[in-house]
Amino acid sequence: MDTSQTVVAIVDDDEAVRIATSSLVRAMGWSVQTFESADAFLQSEHLSNASCLISDVLMPGMSGVLLHATLRGLGYALPTIFITGFPTPDLQAEVLANGALVLLGKPVSLEDISHWVGVALGDSKST
Repeated sequence: MDTSQTVVAIVDDDEAVRIATSSLVRAMGWSVQTFESADAFLQSEHLSNASCLISDVLMPGMSGVLLHATLRGLGYALPTIFITGFPTPDLQAEVLANGALVLLGKPVSLEDISHWVGVALGDSKST
C-alpha cells in the first residue's frame, strides 16, 4: 500500500492520547492528522483524504459515535477504531453494529493499535 496517500485521522480531546497515538501511527509509516474534537475534524480539509479514523468515544460536544454516524451519513465509510476509558458490552455492540472495526479500552496497547490500524488500512504486515 502506498503510505504517502494514506492519512490516519485521530480525534481525541485528550492531548496526551492524541500525541501518543499519533507518534505510534507515524512510527508505523503512516501520515497522521490530529483533531481535538469531532467538529474540528468535520470542518477540516482532511475530511476527504482520511483513510482511517481513530476516535475517542466520549468527548465534549459531539461524541465519537455521533461523529462516525455523521461521516457515514455524508458518504464517508472510514474504517473506524474507537477508544474509550469506559468500554461496556452495550457500547461495543452499538459501535460494531454501526460499522466500526473495534472498540478498544484505554489504556490502549501498542500491539492493539498496530494491529487494528493494519487491519483498517489493509496492511498485511501489521495483521
